Amino acid sequence: MSKEYFINKVLATTVVGSYPVVKGGGLRSLFDPLHSAVETAVSDQISAGIDIISDGQVRGDMIGAFTSKLPGVKEQEIIGKVQPASGSITVGDTKYALSKAPKVKGIITGPTTLAHGLHINTPIYRDKEELALDLAAALVPEVKALEAAGITLLQIDEPIFSTGMADLDAGKHAIGLITSALRIPTCMHVCGNLGNVLDEILKFNVNVLDFEFANNPANLDLLSRRDLSGRMIGYGCVDSSIDRVESVAEIKKRIEKGVEIFGPRTMLVDPDCGMRMRSRESAYWKLKNMCDAAKEVRIEL
Repeated sequence: MSKEYFINKVLATTVVGSYPVVKGGGLRSLFDPLHSAVETAVSDQISAGIDIISDGQVRGDMIGAFTSKLPGVKEQEIIGKVQPASGSITVGDTKYALSKAPKVKGIITGPTTLAHGLHINTPIYRDKEELALDLAAALVPEVKALEAAGITLLQIDEPIFSTGMADLDAGKHAIGLITSALRIPTCMHVCGNLGNVLDEILKFNVNVLDFEFANNPANLDLLSRRDLSGRMIGYGCVDSSIDRVESVAEIKKRIEKGVEIFGPRTMLVDPDCGMRMRSRESAYWKLKNMCDAAKEVRIEL
């Protein structure tokens, strides 16, 4: 798959997803207390120079934001057969982002990570693997609505895959249910150290594999010895686990290492993970410095 499939730019920048929640006031906040947080997240990403933005994922934690809308789930308990939500979950905020920027990624939490964040309290499901398949099916209407809204890329977040707790073969099947429903390119984000899982992760049917390299430089060595089979790499080059803002020069060095290994046309440049836990100032400057670093490398190429 060539980069032109969804963005005609070498070393295009994006985000993994979440942004600090900056609440506003005024009359509108009475009806929708988090809309101004979406506006801030979107405008900050655009101002920083991000090529493919997100809606900021400001409406809750990655599990609850989805499971709270699905029939069959009550709080963190599975109490019946999981069904699709009665309406869209992320489409409204994503449409707002699309009204402000030409390239937006839709983001969902992956079915296996959702399954592991829930407690099964019904005989309908024997295990988390069965539950993950129904969660995947329940998310299909959401991803199809995101595609119809005009997103450039769908990202599926599966942090559970690096922990060793999940059945990766079953996880691959669940991801396949989602990706096979779409025509647009798909990305899977897995944070953490990939040492024990990389060979299995490389078998997943996605167009972009997004990993962290700033906080987990060992991942770079692992990937350098693997065949990506034409896929792209979401190249995490900013440490989102700390508030310290890396300099443009520091981030540039990391990007240059990636270019040596993967080549510039294979890389999407982004932070290691979401920025939700950072201060707004830290998150903004991390993104701004990352965009400036990518621009410098692009010019030198």
